[in-house]
Amino acid sequence: MSGPQPPREAAGEVAERPGRIEAVEVRHPWRWVAVAVIAVLALMLAHLLVTNDQFDWGFTLEVMNQNIVLRGLLVGTLFTTVCAMAIGIVGGVLLAVLRLSDNPVLAGVSWAFTWFFRAVPRYVLLSLTGGLGALFATGLSIGVPFDFLLTQWFGTPQLRLLSIDQQALYALFGGVFGGIVGLGLSEAAYMAEIARAGLLSVDKGQHEAAEALGMTKRLAMRRVVLPQAMRVIVPPTGNEVIAMLKDTSLLVAIPVTTELFYRVSQIKNQTYEVMASNMAAVLYYLLATSLLMVGQYFLERRFGRGYGASPRRPAAAGVSLGPGGAK
Repeated sequence: MSGPQPPREAAGEVAERPGRIEAVEVRHPWRWVAVAVIAVLALMLAHLLVTNDQFDWGFTLEVMNQNIVLRGLLVGTLFTTVCAMAIGIVGGVLLAVLRLSDNPVLAGVSWAFTWFFRAVPRYVLLSLTGGLGALFATGLSIGVPFDFLLTQWFGTPQLRLLSIDQQALYALFGGVFGGIVGLGLSEAAYMAEIARAGLLSVDKGQHEAAEALGMTKRLAMRRVVLPQAMRVIVPPTGNEVIAMLKDTSLLVAIPVTTELFYRVSQIKNQTYEVMASNMAAVLYYLLATSLLMVGQYFLERRFGRGYGASPRRPAAAGVSLGPGGAK
């Protein structure tokens, strides 16, 4: 059996080296074609916006500075969005917890609520909300349930805490409050599914570990499960906030007059400046949604800490991370 062969260099032979590799970068001509097409379309759009007489930008700025338009933006659009999303987020989390409950009655109620409010279009739902006053011809009273039966049977006085007549109900639900209620209940149904998906994304081991530390289910949900579920909940919730901001234009179904697009439409109908008036609403919606997108970005970064790839920290001086350990 022959022993190990000496290296070729040791035997006096010169090792052959490979020649220089002539690497050619892969070319993507269609990318540049796409860039050229996009550049031409962008120039055409800019030319249209600047030279077309229908885009009267001076008149657009006048519409944006109208007091009724600013009030519609603040009250009918921004304020309604904040209040409706508050109802939707709180209600959605509660519905998600009920949906995941072991109690079939609570889970069934949550499913029925979600089914109804996801099935009915928001425009139709707001029309129903605005007409709720018609359901209570004698007004609405809040107090002990079925107290009128107790009055008939035992002669006890009716225990009513608050009574609202029909005209007040029409005024209440026929304004911003009705829009907040309608949009908030509709949003709660969508947020319930988003929150449920977020809660299901957290491994069961997290629940068990929290309970092993002596936490109650409620405390474990608040301190362990929900913070981890927020990583999944925040991105679609940001999209829902943006969608809610735009859906406030549907308040005309009630109708709510203190709303941005409704006010812009009034000016448009009076002046016949269609495009210039509509662009005022478009610019306000673009500004508001852009701010919301920035806030969503920072929230996603905040709740996404610790997930995904992170940059490797440089090794300390005098320490080798490879074989052999410290130098």
